[in-house]
Amino acid sequence: MILFFIALFAVLTPIAIVYTYASLSSSNIEVEKIKKQIEKQENINAGLSMQVDELASLSNIQDIAKAYGLSYNNDNIIIIK
Repeated sequence: MILFFIALFAVLTPIAIVYTYASLSSSNIEVEKIKKQIEKQENINAGLSMQVDELASLSNIQDIAKAYGLSYNNDNIIIIK
């Protein structure tokens, strides 16, 4: 009976080790895919942030205001203290 359990243990241990390594490898592949997706999205976000900064620049706002016939009048500015 003891020999049977030893033999069973000797057979099942390598199978369990291979299954564990396969599962770990699969998890690592998933992690790498997600990391690539995150990196891609961060690059997209950085590009969009630069576009927002460019569109919100004072020179761009002044150009658009001139295109719509608006003008900058320093006398209309009220400073609240």
